[in-house]
Amino acid sequence: MSREEIEAILAHLSPPYDLVVKFLYGCGLRLFECLQLRVHCFDFSSHILTVHDGKGKKDRTVPLPEKILPEIKKQFGFLKELHKRDIEGNYSGVFLVNSLGKKYPKVAKEFPWQWFFPAINLTHIRETGESQRYHLHEAIVQRAIKEAVGKARICKRASARTFRHSFASHLLQANYDIRTIQELLGHSDVKTTMIYSHTVKSVAKKEAKSPLDF
Repeated sequence: MSREEIEAILAHLSPPYDLVVKFLYGCGLRLFECLQLRVHCFDFSSHILTVHDGKGKKDRTVPLPEKILPEIKKQFGFLKELHKRDIEGNYSGVFLVNSLGKKYPKVAKEFPWQWFFPAINLTHIRETGESQRYHLHEAIVQRAIKEAVGKARICKRASARTFRHSFASHLLQANYDIRTIQELLGHSDVKTTMIYSHTVKSVAKKEAKSPLDF
């Protein structure tokens, strides 16, 4: 998609779905990577976002887009208030991966481990009687994106994954080298990243100049 098409879709998305899309496009994240972000993934001093347990269970870092820093910090303010209310109630903490919760039973309630995109409601575990919080469900985000694409009258098939594709294509158009894009996307094989070169071939050919014109 073009930048104009992405902006048109964003105009029809309300919080927090608009911020989700800005991470998909602005950082090249997969949807599950975005929704599984936790508070501790953000390093504002270095403007770095760390993606933990991406595809292939690999970690990687990507730059935080400066343009959305105010929105990110606003979300942090909301998260602090939500966490305070949760702790004051019957809250057992967030869901944790693998056996981390058993090994460190207290971390589930600690603020650094809270989801950046938390689910609206707590999940009640019938077997234990505990109330835990999950992150936003993928299906809810996908539905919001589909509705926004329809309202924006975009004449292309667009989904959450399309924003990641656009991230890679636009970096290529900006003359970023393929290896850098590979690292940002978290591809294990550069051949996977090379697929995006086909999306900008016509642009590169159109903008090519003779050495005499340099």
